[in-house]
Amino acid sequence: MSKNVADQLVEMLVDAGIKRIYAVTGDSLNQVNDAVRRNGKIQWIHVRHEEAGAYAAGAEAQLEGIACCAGSSGPGHVHLINGLYDAHKSGASVIAIASTIPSFEFGTDYFQETNTIKLFDDCSYYNQIATTPKQFPRMLQAAIQNAIHQKGVAVLGLPGDLASMDAEESATGTKIFKNEGVVRPTDTDLQNLADLLNQHKKITIFCGIGAKDAHDEVVELAGKLKATVGYSFRAKMGIQYDNPYEVGMTGLLGLPAAYHSMHESDLLLLLGTDFPYTPFMPVDAKIIQIDLKPERIGRRAKVDVGLCGDIKDTLKALHPLLHRKEDESFLQAQLKVYADVKDKMQTYIDDKGQKDAIHPEYVAAVIDKQADNDAIFTVDTGMSCVWGARYINATGKRIMLGSFNHGSMANAMPQAIGAQLTYPERQVIALCGDGGISMLLGDMATIAQYNLPIKIVVFNNRSLGMVKLEMEVAGLPDWQTDMVNPDFAGVAKAMGIKGVTVNDPDDVKQAIQEAFAFNGPVLINIMTDPNALAMPPKVEFEQVKGMALSMTKLVLNGRMEEVLDTVKANYKHLKDVF
Repeated sequence: MSKNVADQLVEMLVDAGIKRIYAVTGDSLNQVNDAVRRNGKIQWIHVRHEEAGAYAAGAEAQLEGIACCAGSSGPGHVHLINGLYDAHKSGASVIAIASTIPSFEFGTDYFQETNTIKLFDDCSYYNQIATTPKQFPRMLQAAIQNAIHQKGVAVLGLPGDLASMDAEESATGTKIFKNEGVVRPTDTDLQNLADLLNQHKKITIFCGIGAKDAHDEVVELAGKLKATVGYSFRAKMGIQYDNPYEVGMTGLLGLPAAYHSMHESDLLLLLGTDFPYTPFMPVDAKIIQIDLKPERIGRRAKVDVGLCGDIKDTLKALHPLLHRKEDESFLQAQLKVYADVKDKMQTYIDDKGQKDAIHPEYVAAVIDKQADNDAIFTVDTGMSCVWGARYINATGKRIMLGSFNHGSMANAMPQAIGAQLTYPERQVIALCGDGGISMLLGDMATIAQYNLPIKIVVFNNRSLGMVKLEMEVAGLPDWQTDMVNPDFAGVAKAMGIKGVTVNDPDDVKQAIQEAFAFNGPVLINIMTDPNALAMPPKVEFEQVKGMALSMTKLVLNGRMEEVLDTVKANYKHLKDVF
């Protein structure tokens, strides 16, 4: 039997290191499905929604380097979009196969016809559609190369009729190249950088995801310069551990210590970061930025010196040019601020809350202590993200994934699917909001079908918590943020997953211990305090005024009880404001 284009596709994906395809089969995708079955070297993961498949592929790509998802004509393409946007913004090398209507029906407004070039243009580095067997292998090779080396999404359109045609050998190469080079600034630029660092006394280093593989080099640099080290959420797991110079995160989810250090510095060194929140950047300090993608330099802050380079390569070359500083007064002062911040954080843990209003900080702290040393965490966007950012600590082996750049709801559970399939022996914990888990609830059936031992922790605050906070600080009474939820534990049981609901804070630790010890998937539905707030590292007067205005509006609208609940639940934050 001759090889068809679908067979060729599967063979090339296997050669590229793809282990599985996340998809919903049907129509134009059926030939690919059958080729996967016959090949036997790649797994077909039957997700319930293509968006979940794209999220799972994005997680796998971040863990393993490359992954694949697929969607069939029309609706399947549209369903992929959100997950592909997230993968692309996360720098995840994902191949998306967009199978389409027959090529001879193009341009006729045929059933389920979509224009894949227009549809995927904004969330991909490569986006083409093949129409002949001669084109196909060259296009697939180009798609894979673009995904790997540009670190993002590549989309290849595959008409259903083309998939069943006899394959043709490519006139050019189909081999996949994964070479990486050494990238650093010139010797002159490095010397000028060293001179600047040697001259300044109060230095803060701020690391992004581009520095995650340079932990030891960053720690050595901070030790020489007597500098503090802050980091973005994405960089936390790679930078926080075994780092005596770290002062935590800044940004909307961060803590005051990193913000304070950055604004007390006379020089800020940005390493591999595209941190998006300009208001958190200092305006008086000299700023140096080093990034592998030079087009990013200067788009978040007023940068004085911008250099292109891989962080690990650059710091290795820089170290011999630096003088070891002796004055550590700035470092010690900032570490003292950080120690005070951590003491305040402990008060949030010590107060467990009450029945049906368990404090989420306490829940996250228990998870941190009970989780494996090499656990993989996925966090939903929203308040779950806050608790993960502040209370889940790095060990050097743990990994945390989230929708950090795209900021979409519903990412944690499907990303956990990709993580667990990639590392079946490792503990995978999804920290989900009730809003997030609701949005793609159907793919819990995927977890059950493949018996993935994922531990899903639902922070069930019966509201869109982050949105509620956004409205309140803007001076608006929260409106349409409440959620009438199903019994998530009951839903899990109906899908063949162990489900547990926790109402009492005294039961949290035992429930989490038992869930983590269970050999199979578990959903823990924890009834958390709907009025818990997350204070940003810098509380602006306008935010305080907005919150006061919001509370006043609630009182005037007869919601005095809710106002009192909010104040009682957040008395512990008063020390952060005054």
